[in-house]
Amino acid sequence: MYQLYYYPGNANLAPHMLLEEIGVSFELLLVDRAAAAHKQPAYLRLNPSGRIPVLVDGDLVLFETAAICLHLADCHPAAALVPAVGSIARAQCYKWLMYLTNTLQAELLCYFYPERLADDEAAVSQVCLHAEKRIEAMIDLLENTLADGRSWLLGIEYSILDPYLFMLARWTRNMHRPAKALPHFAAYLARVHARPAVQRALAREGLGEPVY
Repeated sequence: MYQLYYYPGNANLAPHMLLEEIGVSFELLLVDRAAAAHKQPAYLRLNPSGRIPVLVDGDLVLFETAAICLHLADCHPAAALVPAVGSIARAQCYKWLMYLTNTLQAELLCYFYPERLADDEAAVSQVCLHAEKRIEAMIDLLENTLADGRSWLLGIEYSILDPYLFMLARWTRNMHRPAKALPHFAAYLARVHARPAVQRALAREGLGEPVY
């Protein structure tokens, strides 16, 4: 049985939604960030970076959210959450997954943890302000992509990209211009939110309104 180490609303949400979508048995194990459990030796043995999530699959201990999502999709091909290896659609999937994790998610971390990049209060505020502006531009790019009438980020098929993007868009909910403020993004997020697997994951993590 899979074990997913999580903290409500953290980067574990995307693989959690995927596990619900796939329909396999798994155990959720809380890592209490409020008590700094992610910095304790027991957790650091699983993930030396001290970040959440971690997936345990038998002898495999896997961290990094994008890697976990790809692993789950590859291990459960019947769920059809990634296109065939070598296809154009698979290449597009890689492109968007890297964009989400290396570009949008990385900038969101600058926004939420500006103190990592600056020392004094004024500089911290500037880091946060500029990060939010860059995030808005990234959200605009995705809004323009969704404006072509596609149902899901990859096109007509739901994939690992959609719970991942839903998770990141959720993190913008308290910004001056959240992703849901854009018309195509709002409709897209409503479609993802309507999926039973997504609602089960949100409920199990205790994530209430505003969801996104």
